[in-house]
Amino acid sequence: MSEQIVIDPITRIEGHLRIECEIEEGQVVNARSIGTMWRGIETVLKGRDPREAWLIAQRICGVCTTVHAMASVRAVENALNMEVPVNAQYIRNMIVGAHCLADNIIHFYILSAVDWVDIASAAMKADPRKAAGLAQQLSPWKDNSYQDFKLTQDKLKGLIESGQLGPFSSGYWGHPAMQLEPEVNLIAATHYFQALEYQRKINKVVTILGSKTPHIQNLAVGGVANPINLDSPATLTMERLFYIKTLMDEVRNFIHQVYMVDVAAIAAMYPEWCSYGKGNGTYLSVMEMPMDDKGTMFAMPGGYLKLGEEDDFRRISTFHDPFFSDNVKESVKHSFYAGDWTRHPYVEETNPEFSVKKDPQGKYSWVKSPSFLNEPAEVGPVASVLAMNAARHKPALQYTRWMLDQINSIGSTRHEIDILPSTMGRHIARSIRAAVVHDAMTQQWDALINNINSGDYTTFNEPHFPEGEAKGVGMHEAPRGTLSHWIVIENGIIRNYQAVVPSTWLAGPMGTNDEPGYYERCLIGNPIADPEKPLEVLRTIHSFDPCMACAVHMLDPQGKEFSTVKVL
Repeated sequence: MSEQIVIDPITRIEGHLRIECEIEEGQVVNARSIGTMWRGIETVLKGRDPREAWLIAQRICGVCTTVHAMASVRAVENALNMEVPVNAQYIRNMIVGAHCLADNIIHFYILSAVDWVDIASAAMKADPRKAAGLAQQLSPWKDNSYQDFKLTQDKLKGLIESGQLGPFSSGYWGHPAMQLEPEVNLIAATHYFQALEYQRKINKVVTILGSKTPHIQNLAVGGVANPINLDSPATLTMERLFYIKTLMDEVRNFIHQVYMVDVAAIAAMYPEWCSYGKGNGTYLSVMEMPMDDKGTMFAMPGGYLKLGEEDDFRRISTFHDPFFSDNVKESVKHSFYAGDWTRHPYVEETNPEFSVKKDPQGKYSWVKSPSFLNEPAEVGPVASVLAMNAARHKPALQYTRWMLDQINSIGSTRHEIDILPSTMGRHIARSIRAAVVHDAMTQQWDALINNINSGDYTTFNEPHFPEGEAKGVGMHEAPRGTLSHWIVIENGIIRNYQAVVPSTWLAGPMGTNDEPGYYERCLIGNPIADPEKPLEVLRTIHSFDPCMACAVHMLDPQGKEFSTVKVL
């Protein structure tokens, strides 16, 4: 006999996502992913000046702000076939790189670690001296001392004894799926608190270059608003640039000596989760960090591939590559919008049409259903790392091998790159990509310094809008995956605007041919030890790092709930 559970909301940040699962004999046999809010930014942007679109578009989300700003200015520049000064490209690239690293650190430690780490065990059962000894075997990190672990344990004990656990108040402590030794739990809990400091450090880079964060203020269609004047303290000076480099170096140590090591250790200790959570084997990413003014050379490659057909990997080469721009579509067959169509973003409509009817084959989500070459595709760190490996990108090859060797040296199960398309594999891929992004950021910093030293201070080219129609797409490989903004400009005014975002690719409902959405597909076969505490569902969904404000386009108060589960 089957049992149905509802988790609403399932996210720890930017909610609006409801997951319904059907359970039989301790496994998920069916699932529905339901976005519960309408976004509507597309409607707000119609009729506006394209030069201000990025300021509004980055309000799609309070977390992923920088990425939407970047995709928006790129969309307008693509429509106008503009060149962007290389100084502006380097500054933008450092901003998106810093944003990505902060996002990755927050995702693993703050949003996902408590799916794997038992905080109560760390507080009450761990021996901090043993924890320090184990941590020091794994990494030379400077803050892996007995004192660090004892301080964290005392802090956690104090929270438990006070009865006010704060962010740890709703965790599934003692759940049978929690398998780490108490000392490993204490190591991860200690690094949780340290991660807060290092994500703050890298976010300073966004703040210095972008004027503020969240919601940066320095972008402009045609470049950035950062003047470079080495003689003025009010501009971007060498002093500020070298301070940025100091912050980058500090965060590099945390990524290599803490983040990657912790992910490898947890992956080694949960080997079964390297097989759960697989999708359809189709992966899409785009290139990132343009290194020239025309958007034809990039620090990080992207492309489209299918598992088992890696030799047919198709690279996406430029911001004008028709292979990408011609093959993205979205469906509203099962989404709360008027009609039953599958269309290219340039000709999409976003006309809400909500229904309370509970028809399993009907409309049930505010999220649309994207496709590439008429198939669903997984976007995100797995897609990016697989594409970079297929492109023989040297840093990606190096860090992928290092992570797999580290996992294999800690655990008893040998793994290779084919584990990446899985629940645990997404964490592994995200840590690999963080190392690649940091290397690329350093490359951008060096390139900017060298270009300034050559006497080039240009950061902006003025846009000019032609009469008639102009269409463009802005691509960005965001922390959660491929992001694209699509704009149609008519006589200098926005006629249509669509954002096809990572969480739409992943959290969408059934598609044109009634094929399951990506979350829905990846939950099938997941084990469920306790339907009242569906930790395993959280693990798979959280591995994608859902951030739903980007994807939803209202909660149904008349919908019947079988059960409601509160999550941290």
